[in-house]
Amino acid sequence: MKMGSGLLLSSLLAALLLHHSSGFWIINVVFPPAAKTRAPSNSTPPLIIVPGNLGNRLEAKIDKPTLVHWLCYKKTENWFPLWIDLNMLMPIGLDCWIDNIKLVYNRTSRRSSNSPGVQVRVPGFGQTYPIEFLDNNQLAGYFHTMVQHLVNAGYVRNETVRGAPYDWRLAPNENAEYFTKLQDMVEEMYNQYQQPIYLLGHSMGCHYVLYFLNHQPQEWKNKYIRGFISLGSPWGGAVKTLGVMASGENDGIPMISKIKVREEQRKMTTNPWMLPFEDAWPKDHVFISTPNFNYTHRDYQRFFKDISFEDGWYMWQDTKNLTAALQPPGVEVWCMYGVGLPTTVTYVYDEEFPNGDPVDFVYGDGDDTVDSMSMGLCKRWVGQQKKPVHVTEYRGLAHLDMVFHEEVLNQIQQILEGKPDTPKEIDVRLSTK
Repeated sequence: MKMGSGLLLSSLLAALLLHHSSGFWIINVVFPPAAKTRAPSNSTPPLIIVPGNLGNRLEAKIDKPTLVHWLCYKKTENWFPLWIDLNMLMPIGLDCWIDNIKLVYNRTSRRSSNSPGVQVRVPGFGQTYPIEFLDNNQLAGYFHTMVQHLVNAGYVRNETVRGAPYDWRLAPNENAEYFTKLQDMVEEMYNQYQQPIYLLGHSMGCHYVLYFLNHQPQEWKNKYIRGFISLGSPWGGAVKTLGVMASGENDGIPMISKIKVREEQRKMTTNPWMLPFEDAWPKDHVFISTPNFNYTHRDYQRFFKDISFEDGWYMWQDTKNLTAALQPPGVEVWCMYGVGLPTTVTYVYDEEFPNGDPVDFVYGDGDDTVDSMSMGLCKRWVGQQKKPVHVTEYRGLAHLDMVFHEEVLNQIQQILEGKPDTPKEIDVRLSTK
């Protein structure tokens, strides 16, 4: 049987969905918890949701000159699911999937393109379905619980609450069309509802929102944007990206080879973009420790050379200044993130680096995926802009759970209803989801 979109295998599906780990890469999706019923609100200001890395569907159509395996499809007449396609969990399916989804980087043009013979598109811009569930069978849930919570409060899918999915393989410098569409949707919703818009981002999606706002005149933001709700953003970059590019990451799914999937993970320009930012970390902080060298943020060029991925250095050069300065967004901000969970801040390798797994880890505080120092950098904006900046830390809350947890959903609803109380800390260990 050739590996296209195909039928899902129940055993592989269970392995993907039931292993609940950290969510910056959102490959470990879970059955989303149901949203609780609540009385409808009289206040439903328009809201646009920008997902995180891997946080919306992608589709592909192929007519390939060559194949990585004879079982792979060479040509398709119709668009098929590229993310998530659970055939990627099968041994040959993974090879086909990587060859379809990976980018090709050109050092001369400093641009990325799809693999030869592959077209990729983002379905459903302006709609919520591509961010609520990442698969056609509506099993791999992401924003569904939040959207349903909003619907229960009076919001209407694809009208007062909309999704802004994007090609998360690409950093903002290669996604200009997306920002034009986002601006058009903001202005369209403003004209339709005669109210400014809330933007909500999760994880890397918050950097996309920040980049967008940093490129808008203040007069435009004053008119069209009511506020920016940030959930679990790696404002200072994410240490995890270094481990991903060094040795790959399968998030505990044994049928996915880390070394194989590393090829695809390295080709995404968003990964070098999210390397720990230079000004956000101590100069002597070691992110990768090996018997031969300890890598700090001053050693990225050597790091890319030592892992035999020198294109990564050029990708980082292209993207490192997109949001690293953390220029204030110029709108009211609600910055929310998890703390109190052990989070890797250093990967320790043995002589097998970079082709072996880390043998040890150094932990700091965070949400089990991004450390709290990075997420807390939004505090810098207090006093740097005229608009208020509110910060809430959720003790005991994991990265992906930011989009599921009832405490967060209720706080978002309070914000949207214009209620002024913004707690500085909420201990979710004292509550239930």
